Amino acid sequence: MCCAAGRIPGQSVDMAEPLAGLTRRPVVVAPMAGGPSTPGLVIAAAAAGALAFLAAGYKTAAALRAEMDAVRAGTGAPFGVNVFVPGTPAADRAALARYLAELEPDAATLGVELGAAGWDDDDWDAKLAALLAGPPAVVSFTFGCPGKDVIAALRAAGIRVWVTVTAPEEAAAAAARGADGLCVQGPGAGAHRGTFAASASPPAVPLHQLLRDVAAVTGLPLIAAGGIMSHPDVRAAMTAGAAAAQCGTAFLRCPESGTQPLHKAALADPAFTATAVTRAFTGRPARGLVNRFMLDHPDAPAAYPEVHFATRPLRAAAAAAGDTGRMNLWAGEGYRAATERPAAEIVELLSGG
Repeated sequence: MCCAAGRIPGQSVDMAEPLAGLTRRPVVVAPMAGGPSTPGLVIAAAAAGALAFLAAGYKTAAALRAEMDAVRAGTGAPFGVNVFVPGTPAADRAALARYLAELEPDAATLGVELGAAGWDDDDWDAKLAALLAGPPAVVSFTFGCPGKDVIAALRAAGIRVWVTVTAPEEAAAAAARGADGLCVQGPGAGAHRGTFAASASPPAVPLHQLLRDVAAVTGLPLIAAGGIMSHPDVRAAMTAGAAAAQCGTAFLRCPESGTQPLHKAALADPAFTATAVTRAFTGRPARGLVNRFMLDHPDAPAAYPEVHFATRPLRAAAAAAGDTGRMNLWAGEGYRAATERPAAEIVELLSGG
């Protein structure tokens, strides 16, 4: 059954108003920075009726413009772009220095040097300019909420603005600054948690309770995220108050994703039995498959993007050497349900046919 009217069978929540013109399915394909989110994935998911996002994180503004152009050349459907909100340089420089020293044996084993543990704003101003010059349907933000002026400028360009939140306090702040919708990220989500501060402890509140807690402080449309891998998961999220479900891990193994082949294989490898949240790879809390690197470095400091830049050569060398013990294998709690089906089939399965 097609959900063209924006209504899941048996569900009373009507998506037509909050997501009008964006999607005919109750599925949003999450932005997955670092490679998995490709123009091909966005185009394939859009053809199936989902709203899909490009990931601007770790890209230059020029690279982002090229990806947006590629999507527009492949589809006239709406799509979104996710942007990382810059934080501040690491506060505890001594802790960062100690961690870098701790990483030296890993670098030596892989025959590389650690990267420069510097800070930058991920080409923030240039990316905003690119988005305003060629507006996508939606721009979502992660790692914080931009100021009222930024949100107002995007909305004036006809862009809907969503903000990723992990707690009611973050939701209230985003609503006060003019956001149009909230991506409510529960603890089962793969990759980076969307906490506004790198030092924040990710809330352990279950997604369905978090949706209710956020709905108590704002009437904005909510997009549920975190551990959603099946149609029953989507239905449950909408029953809890979401207008749609945002899924990332469900698409990691599909042929249109740019997920590294070793990463795809690890998701199905019985040797990997659990996920956990770690700062070891980037200095920000992120959920991935538990491997040696995570276990060896349990006390990484809150220092993003400094740790990300420091470990980048190490992670690249590990991938080249086939060393999954030192790769960041991001995955949500439901990773075993990820399949190699084409993106369009996954969208249909999540939507209920």
